[in-house]
Amino acid sequence: MEEKQKTSWFSTAGLARRSARHPWRVVGIWILLFVLGAGIAFGGGLSLSSDVKLTNKPDSVKGMDLLDARFDGSAAVSETVIVQSKTMTVDDPAFEQEVKSAESALLGLKGLVSSASSYYDAKAAGLPQANAMVSADRHTTLIPVSLGTDTSYANDHADEYMNTISKLNGNGFDVLTVGDVSTNHEFTAISEDDLAKAETIVLPITILILIVVFGALLAAAVPLVLSVFAIVVALGLTALVGRAMDLSLYVENMIFMIGFAVGIDYALFIISRYREERSHGVEKIDAITASGRTASKAVLFSGLTVVVALSGMLLMPSTIFRSLGIGAVLVVVSAVAAMLTLVPALLSLLGDHINWPRRIKYSTVAVASVDRVDEESIRSGFWGTLTHVILRRPAIAATLAIILLGAASIPFFQLHRGMSGVDTLPKSNVKTAYEILNDQFSAGRLAPYEIVVDAQKSSASEAAIGRFVNAVGQDKAFEPNPSVEWNQNNDLALIKVTYTGDSNSDGAYTTLDQLRSTIVPSAFQGSQAKVYVTGATAFNHDFFKVVDKFTPVIFIWVLGLSFLLLLVAFRSLIVPLKAILLNLLSVGATYGLMVLVFEKGYLHTYLGFDTSPTIEAWVPIFLFCVLFGLSMDYHVFLVSRIREHYDLTGRNHESVAVGLQSTARLITGAALIMVVVFTSFALGRLLAFQQMGFGLAVAIFLDATVIRTVLVPSMMAMLGDWNWYLPKWLSWLPDLRIEGDTAILPVSEPAPELALQSDD
Repeated sequence: MEEKQKTSWFSTAGLARRSARHPWRVVGIWILLFVLGAGIAFGGGLSLSSDVKLTNKPDSVKGMDLLDARFDGSAAVSETVIVQSKTMTVDDPAFEQEVKSAESALLGLKGLVSSASSYYDAKAAGLPQANAMVSADRHTTLIPVSLGTDTSYANDHADEYMNTISKLNGNGFDVLTVGDVSTNHEFTAISEDDLAKAETIVLPITILILIVVFGALLAAAVPLVLSVFAIVVALGLTALVGRAMDLSLYVENMIFMIGFAVGIDYALFIISRYREERSHGVEKIDAITASGRTASKAVLFSGLTVVVALSGMLLMPSTIFRSLGIGAVLVVVSAVAAMLTLVPALLSLLGDHINWPRRIKYSTVAVASVDRVDEESIRSGFWGTLTHVILRRPAIAATLAIILLGAASIPFFQLHRGMSGVDTLPKSNVKTAYEILNDQFSAGRLAPYEIVVDAQKSSASEAAIGRFVNAVGQDKAFEPNPSVEWNQNNDLALIKVTYTGDSNSDGAYTTLDQLRSTIVPSAFQGSQAKVYVTGATAFNHDFFKVVDKFTPVIFIWVLGLSFLLLLVAFRSLIVPLKAILLNLLSVGATYGLMVLVFEKGYLHTYLGFDTSPTIEAWVPIFLFCVLFGLSMDYHVFLVSRIREHYDLTGRNHESVAVGLQSTARLITGAALIMVVVFTSFALGRLLAFQQMGFGLAVAIFLDATVIRTVLVPSMMAMLGDWNWYLPKWLSWLPDLRIEGDTAILPVSEPAPELALQSDD
């Protein structure tokens, strides 16, 4: 059978055809891109950090910037070293000797540790804070350590610092550390370990699912290879971007997760369409071209929708959101590029060997010919039976599904946000140090409020600072004796105030608001000084405000552009409206289930998750962008097959049935793979990854079952021809529908609907 239509260079069909005719050239280009990407990413080019920065410069960031620029090292990266003995107290000479030895070892890290002072130093100097450095039972003491002002340098040398701490243990003493560097080091190590474990879980299960879906070993291997190519190329591109901006350490996990999810999905649909075309007697090159005209075009539009959704994260003025957005967008773009060129090239080289070690018996339902469709074939098998049940009672099916998802969404209104701190780490020396500090001293020491006073040192500015120190000294929310330091030029002062409780709690944020709205303005009234309240607590609070401010903007961006893309893709006003409403329902249900498991603690023991009073602040909006993008994959693939058959026959119920049966097996297999990928992250030890992985896995499961299998077909059955309604005033829209050109397919006269009509 010969192709009956010429293809354009700028069409997916033309690109597929030319890639198939010059396969070795295409494969060679991709191998070169793979090598370059690997060289850039794994050759030291990908520099990541656990730091989260806000680019819109709220007060906390302005204060930090002033400290970095003008405070000459006093605003150093800090660590708190804990020395503890179960038998001795700080009054024993051996205890003092141990502390002095630890202090000396730390100061020996030249270029890294800028200062370290102990209880004994403070006592000898007659400083009032000396007693605050010793626990009530006198078995534990603290050594505040400064690691210089260069955070990147301190993090780069974290191994050296942590090894030094480790060597200090022994002789009946436990020496632990907690602070900026050690926490970042622990988060990074666990993140890398979780990623490695995820890979060992994902690959074998994914291969098994692909073998079941394809029934062929070689066909199962190709999507994995293509995903790896897309991931490595995306890592290389991300490393290049990282030279111009700071990137979060989570970006690697994001690229791996999204790369496997969309890469395997896209390859699955294209390869399956190619095999379907071959089963209809179409020649190899023509089958690749036909796949390019239909499945590849669906992949292109699906990829565009995913990119639009993920690009919403780029609107958030935060390095973590922009890092995740950049990584996700780059890997989706890489995956789509590989699907449009590398897949056709490999199909051309492999041909029918794609079915090795055996040939597959293809379904008798063939969308390419309406003559192959009858009631018996539509009702056959599991999916045929399910389709028949849903389409006989579409109103009941839709109502039950909406009630289920609506009920799951209710806990969403009790969602509380927070930020991952040391308290969310799994059991480790750093976590133990935090617990000791919190129990016997105050965890607020790790993140004191830092009040930055931008003013020349004078009697007026010092008087204002004095009023402020007196005010906080009389407030039980703060520890007494806040420290006050001026820089060398005496034009910038830093006041450190320690909160008596957990610096990452609601109480700490309420106290912060009091500082900014009442205590600081009152103390500095009439002064010419510019005062900024900064520090980790202030930064987190400002982060929440930024998320609140930009969330509506991101929602409008994602929903608006997705609507326009689907409007053009399907030339229907109803399809994009329905898709958006159903996806919002799915996202709401996911949020609700996350609250039930992580905040309320339901089933968390059986699922192996940690509980938390909060959901990680960046997770909800991140989930919205990712879920909205990924769920559109299934929607595009399903609705495009329905529309393709509808254009051939004009029979709505039959088209819904054929579309569901044609894609159900593939969507289920693809969803299982995504669920496996996301679940592997949920099984990690970091709470943020547990919440993210659980949310993604649950959402994809709901989307592939309740949404795509029940709600979409039942609603399309009820709407009938209204599914494809396009007002005349929108007829000027370009006809870019993703079902492909049906002119080359055999067309029959529209016939009466098969016996799938609703009995309602």
